[in-house]
Amino acid sequence: MKNENTKKIVVSIFILLSIFFLDRLSKMLILNILEETGRVDIYINSFLNFYLVWNKGIGFGLLSSDQDLFYNLVTILIILINFVIIYLLFKEKGLKYYFLIIILGGSLGNLFDRIYYRAVPDFFDINYNGYHWFIFNVADIFITIGIILLILVELMSYKKINE
Repeated sequence: MKNENTKKIVVSIFILLSIFFLDRLSKMLILNILEETGRVDIYINSFLNFYLVWNKGIGFGLLSSDQDLFYNLVTILIILINFVIIYLLFKEKGLKYYFLIIILGGSLGNLFDRIYYRAVPDFFDINYNGYHWFIFNVADIFITIGIILLILVELMSYKKINE
């Protein structure tokens, strides 16, 4: 049992750090382009562009504000949510545990930026026929995937209970 727990912790830390470093690497590459050219506005194809925006809100630019008090309150709220996720990690087993790790890895990537840069660099610009989705980053992708997977697991377990 002890060996199983150690393995779970090692795998969890590996997943968490992999997500964090993948996010950091992608942001460092974009920020290097910014430093070299003065802006990031790269056309990839008719569906995807890299366009750097600095997000002071939460995921996908929601709740953005230039007011320091509001920014700090949102940052504190994000930190508290991360502590809730860590608490849930001690209670969850199975797939939910790993989906929470995925969410936490992405969240820590964005939290690092909020503290270090006072904003989160977002740069994936997906569009179709001139309609643009929210600009996002690698951390946002992992947070979104983790949340969607958690919802699916909950729906599947709810369906099993009610059959």
